[in-house]
Amino acid sequence: MTTSARTDGTSSPGSTAAGTRPRLLLIDGHSMAYRAFFALPDTLVTSSGQVTNAVYGFFSMLTNLLRDEQPTHLAVAFDAGRVTFRTERFAAYKGNRDATPEVFRGQVPLIKEVLEALRVPALQRDGIEADDILATLARQGTEAGMDVLVCSGDRDSLQLVNDDVTVLYPKKGVSELARMTPEAVEAKYKVRPERYPDLAALVGETSDNLPGVPGVGPGVAAKWITQFGDLDSLLERRAEVTGKRGEALREHVDQVRLNRELNALLTDVELPLGVQDLALVGFDREAVHTVSDTLQFGALRDRLLAVDPAASDAEEDVVSAGVALALHQGALADFFAEHAGRVLGLDVSGTGGPGRADAWQVAVATDSADGSASAVVVDLTTVATDDERALASWLADDASSKVVHGAKVAWHLLAARGLDLDLGGVVCDTGLAAYLCYPDQRGYDLADLVVRHLHRELTVQEASAQGSLDLELAEGPPAGTEAAHRAVAVADLAEALAGRLDDRGARGLLDDVEMPLAGVLVRMEDAGIAADTGFLTELERGFADAVADSAAEAYAVIGREVNLGSPKQLQEVLFEQLGMPKTKKIKTGYTTDAASLQDLFTKTQHPFLAHLLAHRDAAKLRTTVEGLLKAVQPDGRIHTTFQQTIAATGRLSSTDPNLQNIPIRTESGRRIRRAFRVGAGNETLLTADYSQIEMRIMAHLSGDEGLIAAFRSGEDLHRYVGSRVFDVEPAEVTAEMRAKVKAMSYGLAYGLSAFGLSQQLGIATGEAQGLMDDYFTRFGGVRDYLAGVVEEARATGYTATILGRRRYLPDLTSDNRQRRQMAERMALNAPIQGSAADIIKLAMLGVQRELDERGLASRLLLQVHDELVVEVAPGEREAAEEVLRTKMGAAYALEVPLDVSVGAGETWHDAGH
Repeated sequence: MTTSARTDGTSSPGSTAAGTRPRLLLIDGHSMAYRAFFALPDTLVTSSGQVTNAVYGFFSMLTNLLRDEQPTHLAVAFDAGRVTFRTERFAAYKGNRDATPEVFRGQVPLIKEVLEALRVPALQRDGIEADDILATLARQGTEAGMDVLVCSGDRDSLQLVNDDVTVLYPKKGVSELARMTPEAVEAKYKVRPERYPDLAALVGETSDNLPGVPGVGPGVAAKWITQFGDLDSLLERRAEVTGKRGEALREHVDQVRLNRELNALLTDVELPLGVQDLALVGFDREAVHTVSDTLQFGALRDRLLAVDPAASDAEEDVVSAGVALALHQGALADFFAEHAGRVLGLDVSGTGGPGRADAWQVAVATDSADGSASAVVVDLTTVATDDERALASWLADDASSKVVHGAKVAWHLLAARGLDLDLGGVVCDTGLAAYLCYPDQRGYDLADLVVRHLHRELTVQEASAQGSLDLELAEGPPAGTEAAHRAVAVADLAEALAGRLDDRGARGLLDDVEMPLAGVLVRMEDAGIAADTGFLTELERGFADAVADSAAEAYAVIGREVNLGSPKQLQEVLFEQLGMPKTKKIKTGYTTDAASLQDLFTKTQHPFLAHLLAHRDAAKLRTTVEGLLKAVQPDGRIHTTFQQTIAATGRLSSTDPNLQNIPIRTESGRRIRRAFRVGAGNETLLTADYSQIEMRIMAHLSGDEGLIAAFRSGEDLHRYVGSRVFDVEPAEVTAEMRAKVKAMSYGLAYGLSAFGLSQQLGIATGEAQGLMDDYFTRFGGVRDYLAGVVEEARATGYTATILGRRRYLPDLTSDNRQRRQMAERMALNAPIQGSAADIIKLAMLGVQRELDERGLASRLLLQVHDELVVEVAPGEREAAEEVLRTKMGAAYALEVPLDVSVGAGETWHDAGH
């Protein structure tokens, strides 16, 4: 936030008049939140669909105010509703305002929720406006000898300005505030602040639907007030005002008097709190973390915590705990002998990912449970032979218990130095543990987790001030102290998270699924998959030509060249030049996103749109291929990274590059898979995936006899279901019937509504509802399950997969309808998607275990959704296929069989089935 220069030459932001006076900050909650709502795009949305632009903007502003103004006292006032004593006096008061947007209305409770976490009072009172609350508190503040700041976008607040009260008035959104002192108000309006209500009464206030005197603007009004002294005197002597404006004044005396009555702010509102109750006492940091997780605020959370007024006190408490760190350099064998049998924290400093990593430093440390910790730091670039041997032995020993934050990353970094980290000896990966406890968090950075769970900072440079471990160097220089702190923190964090894992029923998932799976994934990442760079280069040229050709064809339709990537230019072409139906209204006009353009094309079949969509598709494919070319490493293979902590449902993600976003629904997209091929010296690629895994899980979880019978019969599922829904023989189910049933079956598993189904199928909502009703009549178990899973989640606060993977959904009990409905859809979706993730992970563990036990050289390369890709060593085709079929098929015992399809080929594309 920036603030305008003061016009009175007095104190700058953050200072006080006497240097020691308390400073009271008062904020008009609705006013500032509304400005934030319109200042920021509605693309600020959580993964659950909750728009957060007003919340984000409001607290971004508040963070800046806390930093710049350093208030000692703070309160936020909200309007309680549209009905106030003013509307009772004048029914048309604010009657010209549009209805509050629903997407904004749903964010106000969120703002109050965050304020509660900050321990900042949020005040409102029926029949009273927020401005009246602010005026009352401002009066109390000045009487108590405080400097008062009022942050409001309502010009009526300017009447509060005096030598002790400054109004911070937004000039641009909520990012730039003007400091309205007595001098600033007079400079702008030519009247003193106490006379501003007189001026407003004459001019009127459009936003409040208060008409002024026709033809009278601020300049004339200020001149009259200066001439006559105040509004009362002016009205008493109104006959002295000449000209048409004088006539207009005399004709509107009653309205002017009403305006003055209504714009006068109350300063004696009865409130539950007084100014002395508004002292900033420090944030509830755990609550800040919790609400930030829900809203998925990462950087903003950090900014908020950085201005916690009680942070220094909390840090002093940590320092007083007396944790001391003995930092050793070298003598590793002695260190490991001294701490034999103890769980040690491991930190590896390095850079890079699979196939391109390097490490230069290792730190190993004890926890600080007894108030002190001991650590050893090794510089891998200069390590002595004895120390290197001791380190290598400890890392490779699965009986030596270690805790690591990001075990897969540590494995790759150490492998680059020829060191083998046996992941069987890693008893806890604190990143995975935190993910299982808080699956909806956006990130699991070690420093953030340490602040949250250990209540201390990691920054060594600020050790004495920030509450990091006090350093007591046993020997050697302080090199590696940061790594030592991280190693201690990891050891402490594992202990801190242990109770959370047990409370959330996640211990088994960590020990039996996620940690063993990390060992499988590092081998897959290390292996990579061979890439045909020549074919990729040819593809890139082809897509580049397609981009140029589709652009030329689009230009030919409209008779000129435009930037097809510019929303502004596309809006001009689509809605002005071509006169197409308007899409969704957005801040910058009308949206030109992919879904809206596809819908517009479906309605109009306009050739320009056909070429534009083709251009976008080709450009996307070209970008994908360019990224793959850059990802090919010197060994001729692409080494993707599999992320275990991204998706709250438990699904794995692929990054650097993302191999899960390669399109497979079009032939152009499928061609990209031809670039992935069997590596030299190997026989073939095998792909194996599950057939209709989500619907099989639905049958298992719901226990619906009809669905179970369909899978056990071996018939085509959607034809079987279609015959029941439409009450015809299976042979009479048409392709259209089958498509409708398929869309509905999968949609129900993801919380699809009748309206959503109608949009998807292009049918009336009533027809879609009838289709769903018929479906539920035939498959009542599905209906009962879908209803029951939401109610159970509402009672427990979470959903669970077949392995007990929980997804916490606090919004299921929200008073906000939008948030509640979104949470209900997630409650329907999470058990099915999460169970599918559980099953493919169990399959990967089983396949890898069996390959190892049989001594096969064939290896897992990729996991994409429900598909596994295996590179088959010479002579192992039949054995590898048997392993895939048996272990995937037996991954979990559902009420219906797990059907596994397997294909083989030289390329990923050819191995498809």
